[in-house]
Order: sequence, then C-alpha cells, then structure tokens
Amino acid sequence: MIKNGKIFLPPPGDESDFKEIFKRLAAAGAGRPLGKDGFPAGPWTPELLAEAISQIDSNRIGVDLRTVQLWFQENEKGISTANIRWLARVFGCDDPVATSEWQMELSAAQSRLSAKRREWKRAGSSVAQEIPDTALAATFDDDTASPAELKRDTDAKGPRRRFSLARKSEAFFSHGSPLNLPASVFAGVTALGFLSYITGIHSVTYGRADGVVKQVGFLWTANWTFVFMVFLPLFFAFVTELVTFWKDEGRPKLVAQGDKMESDDAWARSVEASSYSYWAVFLICVLFAGLFQWIGVCLIPLMQGGGNYATDWGSLAIVRPEVISVPEAVVFTGLAYLYMCLCFYLFFVGLILLYTVIHDLWRIGEASNRPEVDYQHELNEASLRVMRGIFRCTVLGVLIAIVMKVQSAYLTSGGENIVAWLVGDMSSAFYGGNDVSAGISYRRPTHYSSLLIAISTCVVFLYGSIRLGVERRFCMPLWRMSAIVALLVAGYLLIDAFAGFSILLGIGVLLAMYSLVDPGFGRWRASELGNNQSVS
Repeated sequence: MIKNGKIFLPPPGDESDFKEIFKRLAAAGAGRPLGKDGFPAGPWTPELLAEAISQIDSNRIGVDLRTVQLWFQENEKGISTANIRWLARVFGCDDPVATSEWQMELSAAQSRLSAKRREWKRAGSSVAQEIPDTALAATFDDDTASPAELKRDTDAKGPRRRFSLARKSEAFFSHGSPLNLPASVFAGVTALGFLSYITGIHSVTYGRADGVVKQVGFLWTANWTFVFMVFLPLFFAFVTELVTFWKDEGRPKLVAQGDKMESDDAWARSVEASSYSYWAVFLICVLFAGLFQWIGVCLIPLMQGGGNYATDWGSLAIVRPEVISVPEAVVFTGLAYLYMCLCFYLFFVGLILLYTVIHDLWRIGEASNRPEVDYQHELNEASLRVMRGIFRCTVLGVLIAIVMKVQSAYLTSGGENIVAWLVGDMSSAFYGGNDVSAGISYRRPTHYSSLLIAISTCVVFLYGSIRLGVERRFCMPLWRMSAIVALLVAGYLLIDAFAGFSILLGIGVLLAMYSLVDPGFGRWRASELGNNQSVS
C-alpha cells in the first residue's frame, strides 16, 4: 500500500511484541519513499532509519545511531516512550491517522515485550529471581545499551569513539566535583607566586629612562593575581554550576518525559556539534596566545637584551640582572605562559558551553508542543536560571578584560605602582594636577587580548538575551543586567582615555561585584514570569 509516496503497512493488530513487529517492518522498508522506478527502495538500515527520524521537523533533538542499532539487534532492548512517537511517524508515512494507529500499536507491542522479559527473568537464575520486577522493568524498558552490551559491541567492532577534544573539554566542567577546576586554577597561580618568591621577582622596582621608578613585581601584577586567583576561579565555578544544572536537572525535566539517558545522549551530540570551535580555540590559545606570544614578548627580548615592550616581571632580567638571570627568566616565563594559555583555553571552552546551553534550551522550547501551564512555567524558570548564570559569567569575563587592560595601561603610564596610579587618576579629576596617564609609547599586545575576551563574553550574553530573555518574558531583569554589562564595557573602553576614567570604572566594578551576589538587585521574582513564587 502506498501513502504519501511511501510504502505503508497497516498495524498487524496481533500479539507480536516490539522486536517481532519491528523486524518485519524494517525488512519491508515500511515508511521509506518509493524509488525512482516506482518500486520499493529496499529495507531499513540503522543509519537510514536514524537519519529519517532526525529529519522529522518537530524532532529538534534527533536520535542516537547507537539507540537505533539496538532495535535491529537480537537483544532484550525495547524502545522508549519518546522514540515510539518518532517511529510511529515513520511507519505512519506522516499521515496523522496512520501515525496515531501505529503509536498505539508500538506502545502495546512494547508492553508485550516488557511482559515477556519479566517472564524470562522469573524463569532465570536464582540471582535474577531476587530482583524485583519493577526494577527489571526500569532497567530494561528503555532503549539504552547496558555496559555489558556496549563492551561486547566495542570488542566486536573495535573502538567506537575517537578522541574528541569537545567531550574531553566539557568533562572538565561536568564531571567530578565543582571545586576541581577552580581549585586547580588557584593552585597553579599560587605555585607561580611561590616561584616568584624563590627567584626574587615577587616585588621589584626599576628606574625607567624618564626617571619614573615603577613597581613590576609578579605579585603586583593585577592581571595575574586578580584574574587567576579571583575572577577565573569564580567564572569556572559559575560555568560548572550552570552546565551541571542543565545537564543533570534542567534538560531532563523539559524533554522526553524526563528520559535521562536519552537527554544525556542529546546533550553529548550538542557538545560534539561544536567540535571545530574547540579545536580553533585550542590552536589560537596554545599556539598564538601562548607559544608565539611568549617567543615575541619574552624570549626574543631576553635573548637580544631588549624590545619595544614595556618592562615587567617577564623582562626584568634585562634591566635588573642582579635580581634574576636570563635563563631563570626564560624558564619562569615559559611556565607562566603555558599555564596562562591553558587557563584561557578553558575560559573560552566555558563560553562555548554557555552558548551550547543557550542554544539547547532555545531549541527545546521551539520544538515543544506542550501548552500546559506547568510545563511553560518550568521552561521559563529554566530560562531565568540560565540567563542569571550567563549574566554572572559575562560580568566576570568583562572584569577579566578590564584588569588586563588596566595592567597594560599602567606599565606605560607614569604611575609608580598600580594602586597609586589609579588613586592619582581619581584625584586628578577633582583637584587637577599632573596627568598620571602620560607615559612612554610601547607595544601593548594585552590590549588586543583583553578586547577579544570582552567581545567574546558580550557576544554570548547578547545571544542569550535574544534567544531566551526576550522570548521568556522577563524583560525587566534583562534590562537591568544589560545596563550593568553596558556600564562595564564603557568603563573598559575608556581606560586611560581621559583623566578621571577610574571613577567611572570604579562605579562599574562596584555594581558588578554586587550583581554577582544578587543579579536582579533584589527584584528577581517569579511574578515577572507570571507566577507568584520567588525564584531569585
């Protein structure tokens, strides 16, 4: 029988279980389009069926090929409730009536398969008899492979998965304790601080050619102390919290009636979809921001005895050889830049994961056809929590860019240390006096690096605002968040632009610090989502 240009077989209506029905229909190619010659195109294969299910318009999540392969194999695995819907669409040839009939038939066939499995278990070994029927049903009713089956399949076909930088990078944020990554970053910069004490560059001054004596010690460097001791660990903690919430709690509640295993597979596919982004960021951070920048800014000036860069702790051996030798400086700067490039790779991984969470949540909301009030409330509540996490990470990202640019501007200024420079700039706005921003012109690659960080962070926030903020009807909190981000970005852009820039910068930083604790300034209420319950 032909229906909508596809081969259609009506539900048998007998007592066959899911495996028996599926085997017959897959062999017949039910639901496949006719060939160009008007004859059947052949039977289904796991690859063709997985592709057909994933191409259904309303199925934004798709189906894992491994899951479809289990349907074809001789095993005890059935089919999940969520996938019954999509398989019925295929066998029903996109006809509403036929799809409804096949959905009822597949559900009944799955129930018969579950009943048969329970009978097999009761007739099995004494160990199996001790397991409650409900536990067996919960274990085998879904279409997810058990570890033993996966091992057999892996042994038979060789390694199933190649190395994936995306999966390995995502594991830093979603596996293990949320404290692991922030603590590792803090431990790394602490170790560098101890090495700076050992080498004697933790607090060192040098006299510049224009007579200014500047503090360039490692522990006085704001973009190493504040960034790696405070802001990056907090950023990683917030990203880890958000990714873990979405993967383990938020996503399973919104898709497939809480099917956790299938939700994890869909999340893994979403992460893997950005694999090229992970490799691009890795190459940029390790090769350019790490290796090439270290060679150009530190190694070559140390070897040649100078360069067109402001003197800092990395090039101190040129002007203060009695404090640290050139070989010691090469080793210390090499370790520091290696640590720095890996940390910033993880920073950009965090931004990619934030984008993935936003896109995944938006896609689920678009694909949902559940108008229930409770479901819409859960969707809005998840959007609110995700947007709050995105905002906190954005604030920290811009603060990192601000500290980097402030340190870079200080090195070329006339200030003796960074604190005196900022205080002097603030006082000059009220009392006048010398412009402490006036200094010597040097190349400042950190300005460019900080700009990339600020732009990348704000792009993620903007994407989240468009995809989630406007559509989920919490515009007032979004406007407050946007105002804080705009103030921080303005403060960043105006660093060292005029006398008194530190006043605007200080106001923005104070508001930003408060917003990390209370993103909505005490007014994040579910009533703004049409609910009387507080979610702040």
